[in-house]
Amino acid sequence: MKQLLENLIKDWWTRPLPKIIPREFSLRDYADLKVKKIVSVVGFRRSGKTYSLLELAKSLGQRNCVYINFEDERIPKETAVLTNLLEVITELSGNKPYFLLLDEIQNIPDWSLWVRRVNETTAHRIFLTGSSSKLSSSNLPTELRGRSLTVSVSPLSFGEFLKFKGKDFSLLTQPQLLNLTREYLFYGGFPEIVLMEEGRKPLILDEYFQTFLTRDVIERHNLKEKEAMKTLIQLLLNCSFFTISKLANSLKSLGLTVGKATVARYLSFLEESFFLSSLYLHTPSLKNRLKAEKKPYFIDSYFLSRYSTAFSQNLGKIMENVVYNQLLKIVQNDPFYQIYYWKDYQNHEVDFVVRRKEKVENIIQVSFVSRRGEVNPREIRSLAVAAKVFKLKKALFITWDLEEEAKAPFGKIIFVPLYKWLVEGERWKLTLCENRQMS
Repeated sequence: MKQLLENLIKDWWTRPLPKIIPREFSLRDYADLKVKKIVSVVGFRRSGKTYSLLELAKSLGQRNCVYINFEDERIPKETAVLTNLLEVITELSGNKPYFLLLDEIQNIPDWSLWVRRVNETTAHRIFLTGSSSKLSSSNLPTELRGRSLTVSVSPLSFGEFLKFKGKDFSLLTQPQLLNLTREYLFYGGFPEIVLMEEGRKPLILDEYFQTFLTRDVIERHNLKEKEAMKTLIQLLLNCSFFTISKLANSLKSLGLTVGKATVARYLSFLEESFFLSSLYLHTPSLKNRLKAEKKPYFIDSYFLSRYSTAFSQNLGKIMENVVYNQLLKIVQNDPFYQIYYWKDYQNHEVDFVVRRKEKVENIIQVSFVSRRGEVNPREIRSLAVAAKVFKLKKALFITWDLEEEAKAPFGKIIFVPLYKWLVEGERWKLTLCENRQMS
């Protein structure tokens, strides 16, 4: 085993790094922290976690890093491999401190105990990656809590998508932007896919999905009811709201008798793997929030365009999914932000409510419309009712390509095309923050 590890390390030190296109985030800042922390890089598989480590190695110098991918089939899935790794590093370079870049380390038993020991007893700095939220700060093993920081990596934002394709937003015409937006909605933002010729994209993306389903769900949790899980995913991809009871009843009607407790457990598996996010109702009552229907969103729009209803009939839902993921990126560095949907007893509904601490800042509606005449009056009424409830004077309406401002009883509604909001989302958030000034 030691010889294998030595060969892997020597190969890493001499292997040229691939071309790396910088993302909107960088791990380099975490390498210079004065307080020594284990940095845990988490996210759905193929989202760019490994490339973020390689970019870090490039900035630090490859010979100052040791990179090991624990999904390498040659590496035994046993604790001894970690003990041997530290011995091999010492034998190769004495007491030189390294940045240890450990990819998918959760595959090794008792990895967390080893990581804690190395962090506390050596000068090495540790960066971990994993495709399970069990490596995130809220779910880390007890022995690592308080000793780590979590960085979430997701598929490319639309701005990153344009950068990867070598496009300058400011130089693109509206027809070009709409074509690129449609491509982004259909094929999503996985980095490898964006750079690939179109003919190969569906095949590789379907492989991503099957690998996720097999490795990150079925095998990781040793599932016996495989068909129930597959059908559950189909139900989620084709619904706007869900409750555990409704999902269990739907499965039963399809001949799959699965209890509510099992459905809840399966949902947690999908969320742990970052495939699914559940959006809760905005309500003062925690009990009502937990009991109310939830809205399902997915890590990448491709899964909706591929596995839900026809793409052309489902663009509004896919747009909404993209907006949700971008909202997460915009607010991710401020722990006081929370995102909900809103609905009242008259069925007025707003797609997104953005709250900071105890104050709602933004309300956002999303719809595939190009002209004012295509806007459903009910969506405008819902914004007006929500604006009155939350005492706001502005609301945001994200469209396909309609751009204008309209007066409303509470103030005004800002209609903005999806492509523009995706690139300038941070500016729109700051613009609407003045909503907080109302008493």
